[in-house]
Amino acid sequence: MSVRKLPALITVATVAVLALTGCSGSPSSTPTASAAAALTCTDPGTSSNAVTVAGDAGVEPTVTFTAPLTATATERTVITKGDGDAVNTGDAVEIAYTAYNATSGTKLNAGGYGAEAGLTVTVAETGSVIPGILKGIACSTIGSRVAVVVPPVDAFGTTGNTDLNVSATDNIIFVIDVKGKVPTRASGADQAPQDGFPTVALADDGAPTITIPKADAPTELKTEVLKKGDGATVADGATVTVQYAGVVWATGKVFDQSWGKGGPATFATANVVPGFAQGLIGQTVGSQVVIVIPPALGYGSTGNETAGISGTDTLVFVVDILATA
Repeated sequence: MSVRKLPALITVATVAVLALTGCSGSPSSTPTASAAAALTCTDPGTSSNAVTVAGDAGVEPTVTFTAPLTATATERTVITKGDGDAVNTGDAVEIAYTAYNATSGTKLNAGGYGAEAGLTVTVAETGSVIPGILKGIACSTIGSRVAVVVPPVDAFGTTGNTDLNVSATDNIIFVIDVKGKVPTRASGADQAPQDGFPTVALADDGAPTITIPKADAPTELKTEVLKKGDGATVADGATVTVQYAGVVWATGKVFDQSWGKGGPATFATANVVPGFAQGLIGQTVGSQVVIVIPPALGYGSTGNETAGISGTDTLVFVVDILATA
């Protein structure tokens, strides 16, 4: 199965923020910003109602509007209402989208249609994408197509985006297809634990409790699969959606986790510490993986003081792999 990289509009490099949320102790190799968004239902307006959308579900639509379109606050018009469940806070959903500069009328990009993997977005107050996308998804139903007009405050802010030729005053139009919900925990077949690894106990919601063995930490990267999924394989450089918990081997203390923070996290394997990426690449969606990371493949000799990680600390992550693109 070919794995597509996300287009420029929604990558970390262009600040549309597919960033791992949470504290600075996360697997992220460099600090990244989180987008805050009001997750109340977004109403239609004059501008979003002026966007005409034609085409069948699952196919990139034909979008027509008269530029420039502007809105003082994000507007959302339902083009087609799906008959699936409503999207609620904490849900992770897969979307397809087409985006335009509402000022110039220029198409920015599109993706996720047909068999192509869509973008996975977690609906949370500190979200992994720009707020305008979250406001377009929140309160929609699975199977819906919505048109969203997004002012700079809910897009790229006062800096704009030079890579996309979006200025600090340009609105953006998104036409979003809400394809489906992503599971919030691993669903693969149970596997026998390996000797010498930390043990993992799961709460009713799937959140792990990690117990470190009374032994020295391994000096090399180690992985074990506790649940084996039958989904797509995580490729080098792919984007993944996961639930994760991380502890320090020496103390057993949790320094970061996605559990209890509004839902799964989505990020590119290129933008996390090397050991975390290496432990995920080659694994399959639906799997739960334990990754033991020596300092050299974690935060290095400097550690991460804010997270309570020293330069000699080995890290342990339990990761539920929910989606990849």
